[in-house]
Amino acid sequence: MIQPFWRAIWNYAQRAIKMYEVCYPRVGCFTDDKPWAGISGRPFKVLPWSPQDINTRFLLYTNENANEYQVRHAIILRFVTCAYYLEEIIDCLDFLNLFKVEEVNCICVDWKKGSRTLYTQASQNIRVVGAEIAYFVDYLKTELGYSLSNVHIIGHSLGSHVAGEAGRRSNGLIGRITGLDPAEPFFEGTPEEVRLDPSDALFVDVIHTDAAPIIPYLGFGMSQLVGHLDFFPNGGEEMPGCQKNILSQIVDINGIWEGTRDFAACNHLRSYKYYADSILNPDGFSGYPCASYKDFEANKCFPCPSGGCPQMGHYADRFAGKTSSVGEVLYLNTGEASNFARWRYKVTVTLSGTKVTGKAIVSLFGSNGNSRQYEIYKGKLQPGSTHTNEIDSNFNVGTLQKVKFLWDNNMINPTLPKVGASTITVETSDGQM
Repeated sequence: MIQPFWRAIWNYAQRAIKMYEVCYPRVGCFTDDKPWAGISGRPFKVLPWSPQDINTRFLLYTNENANEYQVRHAIILRFVTCAYYLEEIIDCLDFLNLFKVEEVNCICVDWKKGSRTLYTQASQNIRVVGAEIAYFVDYLKTELGYSLSNVHIIGHSLGSHVAGEAGRRSNGLIGRITGLDPAEPFFEGTPEEVRLDPSDALFVDVIHTDAAPIIPYLGFGMSQLVGHLDFFPNGGEEMPGCQKNILSQIVDINGIWEGTRDFAACNHLRSYKYYADSILNPDGFSGYPCASYKDFEANKCFPCPSGGCPQMGHYADRFAGKTSSVGEVLYLNTGEASNFARWRYKVTVTLSGTKVTGKAIVSLFGSNGNSRQYEIYKGKLQPGSTHTNEIDSNFNVGTLQKVKFLWDNNMINPTLPKVGASTITVETSDGQM
């Protein structure tokens, strides 16, 4: 007779070898065979739960009723599917700015029963949730005449791979998928059918905000390029405003749960907050093609190419060349708190006056108002010398009308030196001077 301990070992060994399968009405069959399990990136053999256990809900919000979910037919249909540990409905409501800019149906995909479990299980449950979305979309197409090209699925973290599964099951005909910092564990480096991929929709755009390796840096998001356009704001790893201590974060958020959550996963959460802010700032998140973030910070990637720069977030699909390539890498900087939008300018100053050590500072004035002061150069200020810097303004000044020049050396000088600017040029992202 086999002892219980050895029986458990035997059962585990058999399980590791044998393929298991579960089948559910409407959504089909799921196995624990490769590539879904038993590979280096997904070593654990786990089957997804049933639709009944996951209990996915589709909550539809419209322009006429943005505070309660209902059913209504409209032109554009945007699904929002959220992450492993988030309050799904709260986070979906962050996207209600959509109703300020367009006529839209916004469906929040609530699958918290399937996501609030062990991560290994949740990473498999995404297959069923994706299948349910695909079934729903197919129903809308066949019964209501909805065009798949008008469907947009926005997914955060694991929700990005939910969107990918729905797109794969729809034969890549869904109009758009937006991946907001797609989850890394059990997805990075896996085959295309397992994770979000450019073939999952006609257009796939991705925002990477927590792309540092999970070991040892606890980066929850993917660094792998998985879209047509892959945006890496602030380099994609450390987001401004995420370096606070946990006490200040809790005070800022005004809630222990939200504060602790935002502290633990601040970089990861920034992606959906950037998207939410982009809805009301159609030109405030320009992404610049560049070889690396180091080159971007060294001012080597300005202005935009002749075809323009795509906008990270909601308006990425307005870019004419959005599907001309796969895995196009784009960089930009953001603010450290909402409003996260920034407008980049290249400022060149030629100095005049007295030779002195200090800072050259400018402020831009335009048709929309004026920016704050920005440092262009720090060091020896010599007459005739020219200094250039790129600034990320927290304000779109509009049509430039004047530039205010200041200098400062933070010390009293009895000789009363005078420093000015003989010429100042300002270049916008589209190359206009």
